[in-house]
Amino acid sequence: MGHKDKEKSKDKKDKRRQEISLLRTIPYSDHQRWWSKETVAVVTGGNRGIGFEITRQLAGHGLTVILTSRDASVGVESTKVLQEGGLDIDCHQLDILDSSSISNFADWLKEKYGGLDILINNAGINFNFGSDNSIENARMVCETNYFGTKRMIEAMLPLMKSSSHCARIVNVSTRLSRLSTKRNKVENEELKAQLSDVENLTEEMIDEMVNKFLQQAEDGTWKEGGWPPSQTDYTVSKLAVNTYTRVMAKKLLERKEEEGKIYINCYCPGWVKTAITGYAGTVTVEEGADTGVWLALLPDQAITGKFFAERREIKF
Repeated sequence: MGHKDKEKSKDKKDKRRQEISLLRTIPYSDHQRWWSKETVAVVTGGNRGIGFEITRQLAGHGLTVILTSRDASVGVESTKVLQEGGLDIDCHQLDILDSSSISNFADWLKEKYGGLDILINNAGINFNFGSDNSIENARMVCETNYFGTKRMIEAMLPLMKSSSHCARIVNVSTRLSRLSTKRNKVENEELKAQLSDVENLTEEMIDEMVNKFLQQAEDGTWKEGGWPPSQTDYTVSKLAVNTYTRVMAKKLLERKEEEGKIYINCYCPGWVKTAITGYAGTVTVEEGADTGVWLALLPDQAITGKFFAERREIKF
């Protein structure tokens, strides 16, 4: 991309950010507000960064929000900060790496609130910012970002409330993991073709992809495997999340009417100034949280299995 093209792209992005900043100042009208104080939203990793801001914004719109944190004491402190601002926030310990923690949270949620309407899968980690890699980090990143997210969705599905407005799941992801990206792309054409074939995709295929990557990371052959060369662990884990989102969207559309519809989408918050980017981002947390909140509060439209950024659909 030439200098003029870069400038043009930057101007376009800046203009879109300004548009969204304006949109955030416009309150939802009564006919748009399908939610109420009884609407329950759960945010994983809500104690800091994008998760904290998503929690704040959702509560600001009048929902009851459950802030979850791996460290219970940190979650309590973060919740107090928001409660002091007059927001309706509850909190609970949740480690998406721990099946018993998820089970305990599910039992508490069912007993206290009867279930949930919105699930924001924000909890995630990243260790490698270049081409460095280790099997320990690779396992932890994939186990958290993909398998942890998947584990959480599976546990929450039975608790998602049936209503005319449909329950929603929003997975926080990244543009880095798009199959259509020109930078940091998957070089393995066979894998790209397999992941692009939505009609024949299965959860088992996604699991196999992640496990194959981890095996190659362990035996030192991952560079020859055609995986994205930079931030590989993180990119592969989120590629799995994106693909899983498409598979689940198709599966959830097959639910019976009495079970209630559930829409699931993913979005890229951008290069946000948070701990996960080493605070080197260019996007504020308010901007980074916006599209996730917007997706969660969309009026009753059959938008599912899509990928968004800056309130617009983008290609997988």
